[in-house]
Amino acid sequence: MCKYCRTFAQKFNDMKHFFLLLLASVLLGCSSRQQISSPDETIRLCFRMAHGGCPQYQVCQDGQVIIDWSALGLVCDEVDLSSGLRVVDCTKSNYSDEWQTVWGEERLIRDVHSEMEVQMIHRSGMAMTISFRVFNDGVAFRYNLPVTESTQSKTLTVTDEVSEYRFTADHEVWSLPWRTEYYEGIWTKSPLSQKNDTLCSPLTFELTNGSYAFIHEAALKDYPAQNLYVSEGSVRTYLTPWLDSNAKPLPAKAYLTLPATTPWRMVILAKTLPELVASRIMLNLNEPCAIKDTSWIKPMKFIGIWWGMHMKSMTWEAGPKHGATTENMKRYLLFAKSHHIEAVLAEGWNLGWETWEHFDFTTPYPDWDMDYLSSLAQDLGVEIVGHNETGGNAAEYEKDLDTIYRYHAKHGIHAIKTGYVSPFIRTMDGLQWNKGQSGVRHYRHVIETAAKYHIMIDNHEPVMPTGLQRTYPNLMTQEGVRGQEWNAWSADGGSPCSHVTILPFTRILAGPVDYTPGVFAFENPVLPKTRVHSTLMNQLGLMVCLYSPLQMACDLPENYMKHPDAFRFIEHVPCDWERSLLVDGKIGEFCIFARQQRGSANWYIGGINNEDVRVVAVPLSFLNGQTQSSEQKYKATLYQDGEKADWKTNPYDFTIEEQSVTCADTLFIRLASGGGFAAEIIPITE
Repeated sequence: MCKYCRTFAQKFNDMKHFFLLLLASVLLGCSSRQQISSPDETIRLCFRMAHGGCPQYQVCQDGQVIIDWSALGLVCDEVDLSSGLRVVDCTKSNYSDEWQTVWGEERLIRDVHSEMEVQMIHRSGMAMTISFRVFNDGVAFRYNLPVTESTQSKTLTVTDEVSEYRFTADHEVWSLPWRTEYYEGIWTKSPLSQKNDTLCSPLTFELTNGSYAFIHEAALKDYPAQNLYVSEGSVRTYLTPWLDSNAKPLPAKAYLTLPATTPWRMVILAKTLPELVASRIMLNLNEPCAIKDTSWIKPMKFIGIWWGMHMKSMTWEAGPKHGATTENMKRYLLFAKSHHIEAVLAEGWNLGWETWEHFDFTTPYPDWDMDYLSSLAQDLGVEIVGHNETGGNAAEYEKDLDTIYRYHAKHGIHAIKTGYVSPFIRTMDGLQWNKGQSGVRHYRHVIETAAKYHIMIDNHEPVMPTGLQRTYPNLMTQEGVRGQEWNAWSADGGSPCSHVTILPFTRILAGPVDYTPGVFAFENPVLPKTRVHSTLMNQLGLMVCLYSPLQMACDLPENYMKHPDAFRFIEHVPCDWERSLLVDGKIGEFCIFARQQRGSANWYIGGINNEDVRVVAVPLSFLNGQTQSSEQKYKATLYQDGEKADWKTNPYDFTIEEQSVTCADTLFIRLASGGGFAAEIIPITE
């Protein structure tokens, strides 16, 4: 058969397949308009095929349209899957389950949702299915691209994703510009109509009706991170592009091999801030744990040779002020052992810090005795947290991953803090955005390889978290935030007091954060105009409010010993929880969290405040759990700002008191400017 005949025959078969699917859709009674409701019927998602075969969805809550008809679809070099589509089948189902976390803010998580899968065929014969899930607190959708008999290519080059969110009012939105390096910026609020820049995901909305919404993505595995921009009143998707050899954006956003599935697009809808914080949609959208034996994955607090570098009293590189020496690390390990701290981080222990051109992760500086220190740590029962700063050279790091992780495991190091300080990272595909598809692939490869060697990862300069810790719980925590270090050297003087009161409702809704709280000394002799904008009690409150299963108390041991009575809270507070809840708060003003220690009846409360002095009420009704009598008495140890406390003039003024409480009591606590509080509540046994 000649090539023209073969081409004609192929086109005839494709058209025949297309019309057979259309006929099937008619015979089966498939409608181009469908709807699905949340299990409690408060949220309804509608789907329709608009003119030209363009898929759209709409979201209503309590009968009110929240997101009006909004576009769906993918645009590829090979085919435009945002138009020319027709519904051929639609299936609906209900799901209810409860699963247990390896670690987290809760031990048990409920997954209850309704699901709808709309199968479509493009006029070219290409098939696409959009999966929708509707929870009691939000909605999610993603695109599934199968292989069919009529699929002409097993690969697709995605150039655009048209997913949008057409809100019906000009809501207030908290956001960061998408080009903010490493997401290390100050979140700002303004009306949706005034968001003129492309923004990174996630976005947090304060709706005009007093409720809240949160847009993000889940299960980002082999796809670029989404960004969002406002156009004609609609929030639209901008995928992080691939870069050419000159680090210029290419039209290509994602290269897919069929069958392929995109990340979930999700919208949390919450009537109150506590409901927003309590949502677990993102985790439920990720796949179950892929690691069979998780016994080696252990949440823990740690201190480290780190803050001294930012305060210029130590250096990363070898020299007269080198921080990561054998003697200094021994001192830190002994301090950790004496004060119930599970681990010690050391940065600057390995060759390469002088030039940043090549880091050697298996060769220590001469003044670091890895064999001795690893043996000492094992004898003390204290873990060492390794540090692998790549300088953005992800390709070199990836090439040697097995060797590097085998070396660490051999020395009993089962937690590594990775770093990628560079505007672009050099992946196997050249210079790329860290949140482009190539960067996403690298980070996942690191997590999977680390799991083989029983190594937990604390990822700095990451892609924004999307709940992947459910599937790979060795991905413990990530930076992706303007953290404590900015308070040591930032030219703007340090982060404002309000910064940390915004994070629990923006960045941390995406996943655990390595903010590195716990500063106890507020003087900065090197940069006296830069400092931590908080009181000492605020730093204690951060240990509870800013969630991380690897929680670093960042200050120097000698500074902690200036206030050993306050440091006692850091010694006691855990970082793995049975239950967590937001007691009260307002974005940018203050927040109060209460968390129950996993496997225990002990509770810990933390509160943090912006610049405005206030008195907060903390009802203890959460103590009345299923296993506790309402008559149960507790010893409450309260760490509070003193009467003269002020972040700027007197950060060290604090009081500690003990009292007996029950679930019927309410604590009234004064929060100073930039202040905070912490509390440990332990059952009293007869």
